[in-house]
Amino acid sequence: MTDLLSTLPAFPTKPHAHLLPSLEKNHITTTDLLTLDALEIAKRARLPLLDVRRLVGCVVAALHGELGVGAPDGGGGGSDGVGGLAGLRRCGADVVRRWRCISTLDERLDEALGGGVPMGYITEFAGESATGKSQLLLLLSLATQLPPPHGVSKSTLYISTEAPLSTPRLSQLLRSLQTRFPDRSTPISMDRVYSILCADLEAQEHILYYQVEVAVKRYGVGLVVLDSVAANFRAEFERGGDGGGGGVGEGVNMAKRSADLLRLGRFLTRLARDHDIAVVVANQVSDRFSSNPIPIPTPTPSTSTSTILTLDHQQRWFTGWGDTSTNDSPGSLSPKTPSLGLTWANCLSARIALIKEPVYGAGAEGEKELLRWRRWMKVVFAPWVEGGDGREVEFVIAEEGVSGVSGV
Repeated sequence: MTDLLSTLPAFPTKPHAHLLPSLEKNHITTTDLLTLDALEIAKRARLPLLDVRRLVGCVVAALHGELGVGAPDGGGGGSDGVGGLAGLRRCGADVVRRWRCISTLDERLDEALGGGVPMGYITEFAGESATGKSQLLLLLSLATQLPPPHGVSKSTLYISTEAPLSTPRLSQLLRSLQTRFPDRSTPISMDRVYSILCADLEAQEHILYYQVEVAVKRYGVGLVVLDSVAANFRAEFERGGDGGGGGVGEGVNMAKRSADLLRLGRFLTRLARDHDIAVVVANQVSDRFSSNPIPIPTPTPSTSTSTILTLDHQQRWFTGWGDTSTNDSPGSLSPKTPSLGLTWANCLSARIALIKEPVYGAGAEGEKELLRWRRWMKVVFAPWVEGGDGREVEFVIAEEGVSGVSGV
């Protein structure tokens, strides 16, 4: 039961202290308690059946409390006999009524994102170097301070893992926003962007799990930025295993990385939901090496099951690259894969891919000369974006911020 307190940090373990050692010794997890029959658990752990059933009931009740399931006044079920439906934390019209977003301050980009970056969810911006990830994160950090509909009149907590916060660029964006929004009761200020640098994974975990929630409450934070989520994980786990040389050590490393990623995803999800804040992370990408560099065509009844189930076929729907049947879409000729794999992708509410491609012109002696870079923003998946998945919006990075390109 080593995962009980990570799943339910406030769970009262004292009444069940005599059960936990046996459950841990027999490798029974919280998931097992919820999915296996109580009799089977009691036999495996050699514990009294009634005590196991009591523990399972308490775990289920605690999970219901986390989700806000139950009658609104703490009483029994409603007139329909289903006690949990009336007290769900967010359902139906309540989600629509409480929906708030942080704007990118550009109409085209906001339209593609379904209004902006929503509160209460984890949004990832994935792309290679110089695609505009940090530019968007800095812009969102300042836009959060604006009143609705552009922002939420709150502060930003910016957690860096690769380099300190770029204050010169942040100052440049600040001057631009002060010109665009001169009439404000609360001025935009760099003082309301709180930043911290995490040099390694140990420091990152300590700051996230022990300090972030305190800072959110103390400083009135509306946006938490993690730039980037992959840097410390890659440095910590991509060393070929503790024993060196791969093999069993590498497998143990990957298993621990997956567990740490799930813990991080669960924490950020709860943080965003409980405090109604936006959590935005930047993610690195790597080149995709495939036996078939051409995008796999849309499956037909004659397509073999083995082809459909390959990673090359499946990943185009959750990575953002290779999800078209033609080679003329942005990024199709140089596909990338966001770091941290499918485990991390399943922790996200939305993934936004940032893509760049070079534009060449004729140079000296007939050689190609790089003229500029074109950049696109693409919604890979986001449940609140109606019909927007897979649509690219071209944008440019200028002194005043990030702007969508019209007529593209």
